[in-house]
Formats: sequence, C-alpha cells, structure tokens
Amino acid sequence: MLPIIYQDERVVAIHKPSGLLVHRSELDRHETRFAVQLLRDQLGRHVYPAHRLDRGTSGVLVFALDKDTARALGGQFERQEVIKTYLAVVRGHPPEAGRIDHALSRRRDDAEWVGERSTDEAQPAVTDFRRLATCELPHQVDRYPTSRYALVELTPHTGRRHQLRRHLKHIAHPIIGDATFGKGRHNRLFQQLFGCHRMLLACVRMQLRHPVDGRILDLCAPPDGEFAAVLAALGWKEREIGNG
Repeated sequence: MLPIIYQDERVVAIHKPSGLLVHRSELDRHETRFAVQLLRDQLGRHVYPAHRLDRGTSGVLVFALDKDTARALGGQFERQEVIKTYLAVVRGHPPEAGRIDHALSRRRDDAEWVGERSTDEAQPAVTDFRRLATCELPHQVDRYPTSRYALVELTPHTGRRHQLRRHLKHIAHPIIGDATFGKGRHNRLFQQLFGCHRMLLACVRMQLRHPVDGRILDLCAPPDGEFAAVLAALGWKEREIGNG
C-alpha cells in the first residue's frame, strides 16, 4: 500500500518510496511495479500523475483523479507556480546558501518524439540551496584522510529533467547515492557504513493551489526508511533540519 498523505475527490498525494517508477519506462521494460498502477489498484479508479519524480527520489507525488484536474494541476507545474522543497545529502561542505543558475541541455524521455521545432539547446535552470548541517567522517575516500558531507535544502525554480542532481554535480557537491551524476566511492562508503543503497534525495514538501477552490495544499513527506536512518546516524536531528 502506498502511503497517502492527502486525498479528496479531485486530488491525491502519496509519499513515493525510493526505487519506484512513476510510470512505465522503455529503459526499464523488465519492471512491473509503477506508482500509477499501484495507486490505481489501491483506490480502484484511474489516476493521472501531475508531475514526475526520478525513480531514486522519494517524497511528495501528486495525482489528479480526473482529466480536467490533471490539466489544471499540470498547468501549475508548467507555469512554475508550485513551491517544491527537497532535502539531499551531498559530498563536501557547500556554502551556507546560494543560487545555482546554470542552463541544462535537454534530457529526453525514453521514447520522446523529436520534431522539427524541437531543440537540444540548453534551457535556463535555477536552484536555490541552503546548507542545514555538516559532518566529517574519519574515512579516507579520495586523497584526504577524512570525508565531508552536508545536508542541504533545495528549492528548484525551474523543472528541468534531473535538475537538482545535475546542478549539484555542477557545483562539485554531488548527491550521495546518485549512480549517474554522483561519485561511486562515496556512494559505496554510505552502503558500507549505513547500509544505504538509495539516492539521498527527497521531495519533503510541496505547496500548490487546489484546482477547484484555490486553497493552498501544503503537502509534507519527511524522510523515512534508509534516508531517516542516515540522518539519525550522522546526528542530524529533526529539530536541526526543520520540518522540511
């Protein structure tokens, strides 16, 4: 059963676990479990995802329960009206706060149609970050005798594919557990020390307007499972990282 954090007659939001695809993918043809399918079976009705989360990312995932609501919600995401807050564990100690304003080349969907008007030019992409906590572990990974890590809060202002993962790699603070844009040696250290085999990125809060009455939906999904265990092991208490 997928954990439901909000539900009414038009909208439902779940806490998507890491490792679960939102919908069927050409790159994962062998996979048989998808959030769309599981939630449809759980509710006994069709559901329409309003946005996407990467397979490895956990957290708030919003669905519409009819096509009109899906269009209305999708419009909010397209117009960048939705406020999204993420938590990530990254390599190194980034500045206390900053903005990553770095255009990203387009990363296409698996079977995306490419037409004459399509472009591969880099698109504007902006992410704000805030450092919440730091640690230094007595383990040598690279040339330094110890390894530094940080917990950061991320607020994307655009919705490019893999934006947060690519932006953090761009500033040399990749996300732990990211097999594509991260560093394998640091990922393996977290597997060995904490038994953590997931990407440490989660959408912990999302604020959007209800498509019917316009009220603000404030949807929260605090880190759980392996993510929460890592935070506890590193001494990063909930009071220090806020409510997401």
